[in-house]
Amino acid sequence: MITLAIIAVTCIVSFIALNNRRLMDDLILWPPAIQRHREYHRLVTYGVVHADFGHLLFNMLTLFFFGRVMEGFYTARLGTLGFLLFYLGGLVVSILPTYLKNRNNAAYRSLGASGAVSAVLFSFILLAPWSRIIVFVLPMPAILYAVLYVAYSIYMDRSGRDNVNHSAHLWGAAYGVAFTLLVYPPVLSHFLAQLSSPRF
Repeated sequence: MITLAIIAVTCIVSFIALNNRRLMDDLILWPPAIQRHREYHRLVTYGVVHADFGHLLFNMLTLFFFGRVMEGFYTARLGTLGFLLFYLGGLVVSILPTYLKNRNNAAYRSLGASGAVSAVLFSFILLAPWSRIIVFVLPMPAILYAVLYVAYSIYMDRSGRDNVNHSAHLWGAAYGVAFTLLVYPPVLSHFLAQLSSPRF
């Protein structure tokens, strides 16, 4: 239910913000608002607004398919709000490096749940690295997708060829792995055992 609640809130707020510039400006990550006015809520609220419908749809579909699995994992270990804690942490941790780098840049803005969704996806990959996922209609093992995703994100982050915050994707993925291992260390041995037994 937490996963569905996050999706519902994100969709509702994103739809409203796309038609309400004032709301979008109040929620988006704009570093000077945090640096000068202590609007720390933006470190979370940037994740409930999106640039367009496609951006929203991709993030929420990914969260829907993988979030429900990880919600069960975190509920079993941290209680009812465990997954919400994990997800909110993903929003904050994934955007912090971007904020620190651009804290005096009045022209910079960032939005979208991609960092937290990356955290959810990579925590899932720790549990089931050989599970099949569909990427733009192409099926592939989750672990292969993880490798390609990280390589692509590093390349695009360094090249700066688009307006996508690839740094947030990378930090979100790292957070997802680290938090999952911290909460349940046996996941590491499980992951390594799974890697040693490929299945397609």
